Amino acid sequence: MNNQQIIAIANQVFEDEIAGLQSVVNTIDEAFCQAVQLIFNCTGKVIVSGMGKSGHIGNKIAATLASTGTAAFFMHPAEALHGDLGMIESKDILIAISYSGESDELTTIIPIVQRKQVKIIGITGNKDSTLAKLSSCVLHIAINKEACPLNLAPTTSTTATLVLGDALAVALLSLRNFKPEDFALSHPGGSLGRRLLTYVSDVMHVNERLPVVNPEATLKEVVIEISKKGLGMVAVIDSHKKLAGIVTDGDLRRIMDNDVDIRTLTAQQIMTKNPKVIGPDDLAVDALYLMEKYQITGMVVVDSNQEVVGAFNMHDLFKAKIV
Repeated sequence: MNNQQIIAIANQVFEDEIAGLQSVVNTIDEAFCQAVQLIFNCTGKVIVSGMGKSGHIGNKIAATLASTGTAAFFMHPAEALHGDLGMIESKDILIAISYSGESDELTTIIPIVQRKQVKIIGITGNKDSTLAKLSSCVLHIAINKEACPLNLAPTTSTTATLVLGDALAVALLSLRNFKPEDFALSHPGGSLGRRLLTYVSDVMHVNERLPVVNPEATLKEVVIEISKKGLGMVAVIDSHKKLAGIVTDGDLRRIMDNDVDIRTLTAQQIMTKNPKVIGPDDLAVDALYLMEKYQITGMVVVDSNQEVVGAFNMHDLFKAKIV
């Protein structure tokens, strides 16, 4: 088999699965709306279950639902038969997945959970199957054929099931008015979560680590404070802890280029007045935007009374993985 033949096989798989998805699109009807409303109005949990490849797809569907505002988890049918059914309560919903609709494990547990008045959403390719008959709501995913040339390995059918699960999740997050901030709460370890859940107060240096001097500080004292605290800058504060200005290592280099007696200079004489500042409750990503916009490498943090409470630099944002 040459490369062209291999590519032709791959292309055919894509074509077959796209055709399968299109056939499922044409079957989306009131049953889908019913399933969405059942889940939306559910006051308990959504349990997704399936055997084999359907189980793998069910696991992904449960994960997608859980990360988009629906309390959901996957339950393996075999484990359900050996104790896990105790997790299911009357206010829950079970999404059962079986393309044939005749999975012994599923059809065994469904009558048991029905005794608890649990609603069943069945996803199957056979409307006349046992699963369909036992379900409160049936989502039909009939396809013409699998992408497998033997029409045996679950390929198109599992893709269709996965997309149907995505459709349920997206419809539900729209109903819930789900926002990026909500998504971030369930993804604190991801890039979006860090950017939407990390505040300036989480990255700023405070107390002994905060570089500050008074306006009368000598140039030597300014240099020592900048070097000691390692932020590449120092905040110049007055007797009321209000920000008078900042001195950066860049300011120091520029002074050295001037013909002045550096022994007599004070912080007040060399500081930059009215620097860009930010609040502790602002998002760190907003600080990054300001730093990039104004091409600065550090910022002073002030509270609502304009008192200096912290400082940070670009390295702190790198450490927090905001950049």
